[in-house]
Amino acid sequence: MVVIQLPDGSRREFDGPVTVAEVAASIGAGLAKAALAGRVGTGEAARLVDTSHRIEADETLAIITAKDEAGLEVIRHSTAHLLAYAVKELFPDAQVTIGPTIENGFYYDFSYKRPFTPEDLATIEKKMTELVAKDEPVVRSVLPRDEAVAYFKSLGEHYKAEIIESIPADQDVSLYAEGKFTDLCRGPHVPSTGKLKFFKLMKVAGAYWRGDHRNEQLQRIYGTAWTTKDDLQKYLVMLEEAEKRDHRKLGRELDLFHMDDHAPGVVFWHGKGWAVWQVVEQYMRQVYRDNGYQEVKG
Repeated sequence: MVVIQLPDGSRREFDGPVTVAEVAASIGAGLAKAALAGRVGTGEAARLVDTSHRIEADETLAIITAKDEAGLEVIRHSTAHLLAYAVKELFPDAQVTIGPTIENGFYYDFSYKRPFTPEDLATIEKKMTELVAKDEPVVRSVLPRDEAVAYFKSLGEHYKAEIIESIPADQDVSLYAEGKFTDLCRGPHVPSTGKLKFFKLMKVAGAYWRGDHRNEQLQRIYGTAWTTKDDLQKYLVMLEEAEKRDHRKLGRELDLFHMDDHAPGVVFWHGKGWAVWQVVEQYMRQVYRDNGYQEVKG
């Protein structure tokens, strides 16, 4: 018998090993449908697991849904992999590298023979939506390190193979498959692609492999993902309002200064802008003098 302790203090008993999804279903159909992951254990020992995770002995369990902060993290992580899946569907010779979550979203780095365009992003986002509509199961598997290296090398995914080769040889690695796409990841992930509905790809930027400028420059696609359409829309509106107040845009529109891509971080002041600068500078110098400070230069 396996006894599951739930956050509300209640206990559920099962005749034998049970998955997180089965525990959720025993509580109710609504929770079973909403479940994204599970948190087993308590305190520092607690860890997030997939809904397919099999519980073999008595355990404390919390079902994670989109209402939980951890649920949003799982959604964003899973959407990063959905992005990689879509890119591989559209550009089979692109190589995938890493795809973590970041504040308000995620990114994924790719190696490809040409730069991705804004039109490419629109096409990729459309493909992601198609993959969501398929509601394909996301399935976890485990391989010994060396087998995983050989597997990704056989796919021509040399970046993934290099990542795995940095893992100690005696360790197993977890892989996640959705449709025809398989990726390296510790997880957890949502149970199926249909859970990923509210996302948007934002931009493409450059990034060096392993953060080293001596390595190949990759293409980093940034995206955002949320648990509701309303939250996504609010975030996009917030970005739009912030863009209106961007100092670079205001400087250009008010003829104060401009910046040039050929000299990153350098401000080229115009007449009106430099006049404003001098007024502020002289004011601050007077404030320092009035408060007994001396001006120095480093």
